[in-house]
Amino acid sequence: MTAAAPLAVLRDVEVDYGGRFGLGPFSLDIASGEIVALIGPSGCGKSTALRLLAGLEAPTRGAVTRAAGRGETSVVFQAPTLMPWAEAVDNVALPLELTGVPRGMARERAAAALAWVKLKGADQAKPAQLSGGMAMRVSLARALVTDPKLLLLDEPFAALDEITRRALADDIHRLWTATKPAVVFVTHNVEEAVFMASRVLVMTPGPGRLASEMAVDAPLPRPAGFRTSALFRETVEHVSAALAQAMAA
Repeated sequence: MTAAAPLAVLRDVEVDYGGRFGLGPFSLDIASGEIVALIGPSGCGKSTALRLLAGLEAPTRGAVTRAAGRGETSVVFQAPTLMPWAEAVDNVALPLELTGVPRGMARERAAAALAWVKLKGADQAKPAQLSGGMAMRVSLARALVTDPKLLLLDEPFAALDEITRRALADDIHRLWTATKPAVVFVTHNVEEAVFMASRVLVMTPGPGRLASEMAVDAPLPRPAGFRTSALFRETVEHVSAALAQAMAA
């Protein structure tokens, strides 16, 4: 049986910023339905790789292949990037309206997406009325409302407290179980990478290259108590050691 083609591919990509190398050469294949974490030091090009996958930036050299069409790739950034003047339901409905979905239908689907991320009843709240965790849930609902095949998460928990971070991590796994998009998750946090992904890629300092890759042999979503399991702790130590080695090289 022929293996399915990857959903997205970075092939030997390099990105230069005015003579400063930002990324690469770096290669990455993303299969449908898998969750991949990118981890590495600040400035190594993790977010740049995500922007290439999103089509928000072009490589200086190398090739990007994206099988997902218009509306089938969604991005959640570290900051919620919500329209401050608009209600939550209108923020979530925006990508649907931009693709021509009638306003009434877009708002109906947006309200359902808000309920899906545990914000039922918050439709009319504006960003200033939301906590950091709630604003991030609105951003997640906006990303999911188009039923993307590829979901790109750029350090979405970085500004949140630990309790909220863990709750959102569980929620992303729950939502992934329902629709099975491919997910690329960028983080600085080793424990977060191991918890979220089935495959963790460690990057070198900029210009980022692949230093090592590790599989996390545990079911998704994670079982109760996974963070205290021997497998979790051992994998965290292995990824931490690989990251330290990459930074020392």
